[in-house]
Amino acid sequence: MTDTIRISEIFGPTIQGEGALIGQPTVFVRTGGCDYRCSWCDTMHAVDSRFRDEWQPMTAAEIFSRVQELSGSRPIMVSLSGGNPAIQPLGELITLGKSQGYQFALETQGSIAQDWFADLDVLTLSPKPPSSGMATDFVKLDECVAAAAAVRTVLKFVVFDDADYDYAKMVATRYPHLLVYLQPGNHAVMGEADIDGIMARMRWLVDKTIADGWFTATVLPQLHVLIWGNKRGV
Repeated sequence: MTDTIRISEIFGPTIQGEGALIGQPTVFVRTGGCDYRCSWCDTMHAVDSRFRDEWQPMTAAEIFSRVQELSGSRPIMVSLSGGNPAIQPLGELITLGKSQGYQFALETQGSIAQDWFADLDVLTLSPKPPSSGMATDFVKLDECVAAAAAVRTVLKFVVFDDADYDYAKMVATRYPHLLVYLQPGNHAVMGEADIDGIMARMRWLVDKTIADGWFTATVLPQLHVLIWGNKRGV
């Protein structure tokens, strides 16, 4: 029997707003459900069980059909996000899409490793810093890195303060072979985006990274927030 995948939303094409693929045309497949509850989560509609009735169970074939419809059957990068998409059975979807020339990127906090990570084109591991209120299981994070050994894998950190910055640097030191992306936190995720506040934090993060001599880190804003604010589905 074909497994179903809990889907919160599928949208695009738009651009990837953050990390290693920033600016790249993308269709987003956002799954429902997460094993974390970050204090500043910006996708609670894909995390909290009170939204469960909005999540639609779909087969891999149904999801890919929707991706093809949105992209006009022209191969494009497909971003698998959540929630935590690693808790969903996404291997069949990736295999199906890649057979038609589509590429797949996934972002996860690194709490659950899957064998099908090896079939991705890009894996973004985004361990959650102290401001999230969550603790990192480094054994699980190691397993995620190992599962995607031959895949382009990067680290991405949301940074709100000095403690978050120090955490990011500590984790990056643990995985010196992985590229690092730093992103200023969005502290008004449930309301209107405070662009001035985000950009002030961006300037602080740039200054801190440069002064610290961390020249291998890339500092980027959430481009989609600067363009569309906290609007869903863009």
